[in-house]
Amino acid sequence: MSVLSPPRTVGDLLRQWRHQRRMSQLDLAGEAEVSARHLSFVETGRSRPSRELILHLAEHLDVPLRDRNTLLMAAGFAPTYPETPLDAEAMAPVRDALDKILGSHLPFPAVVVDRHWNLVSANETALAILSDGVAPELLGPHANTLRVCLHPDGLAPRIVNLAEYSAHLVERLDRLAAASADPEVLSLRDELLRFPGVSAGHSAGSDTAARLFVPLVLRGDDGELTFFSTIATFGTAHDITVAELAIEAFFPADERTAAALRRL
Repeated sequence: MSVLSPPRTVGDLLRQWRHQRRMSQLDLAGEAEVSARHLSFVETGRSRPSRELILHLAEHLDVPLRDRNTLLMAAGFAPTYPETPLDAEAMAPVRDALDKILGSHLPFPAVVVDRHWNLVSANETALAILSDGVAPELLGPHANTLRVCLHPDGLAPRIVNLAEYSAHLVERLDRLAAASADPEVLSLRDELLRFPGVSAGHSAGSDTAARLFVPLVLRGDDGELTFFSTIATFGTAHDITVAELAIEAFFPADERTAAALRRL
C-alpha cells in the first residue's frame, strides 16, 4: 500500500493525493470542473495555484482537514483549519455532545477514539469491558483501543472469534491508511499483526450474525457476549480535532447479550 512521500511542492502533494485516490488528471479535472491543462501546470510547478483552487481540489480528492492545511502551507498560504484541544473552553459543546451520546447508549458499550484509535472517552460499560483482565500497562491516558483488543495481555484471550475479528480490524486499518495516507496507521497495523492469533486475511463465520457482519464474541461470566458495532463521525466538522473523532457504539447481537448487559 502506498503512502505519501515527504512533500516538496504543493504540486507534488496534489499529484500524490490524486494517485492515492486512483484518479487521472482528466478524472480530477472533470470532477472539479477545472482545466486539465491548468491542473497539469499546477502539479508540475509551472503554475501557482490560488488558495481557493487548492481547497477546491482537496475537496474533490477527499483530503483530510489536517492534510489540507499541509497543502496550503506547501503553497505558501496560512493553514485554514484549526486544531483545538478537546479540553479547551471552546470545545465544551463537543464534549457535551459526546457525553450525551455515550450516556444515551447505556447499558451498551460505546467509545470515542481519535484518528489512531487512541481512547478519548468511553461510557461505564465500555470501561468495564476494556479493563476486565487487561494488563494495566495497556490502559491509561494513551490507551489504544485496537491494541487493548488484540494484545495477548488485553482482550484477545477472551475473544472467541479472534482470527475473524482481528482480520476485520486489520482490514479497517487498511482502509483508513488508504484514505488518510497516515504512516502511523500502517505502523499500528504492523504492530497488531505481530500479536499471536491476529490474522490479516478475512475469515467468514458460519452463524447468522457473521453472515451479516463481523461480530465481536467475548467470553464473559454469563457465557458468550456477542456484539456488532457502528461508527459515527462529525460529518460537518471544520476543526481538525473534531473531524478526527470517531464514536464506535456496540450493540448486542442477541437477546442473551442484551440481558447480560442490562444486569451489568
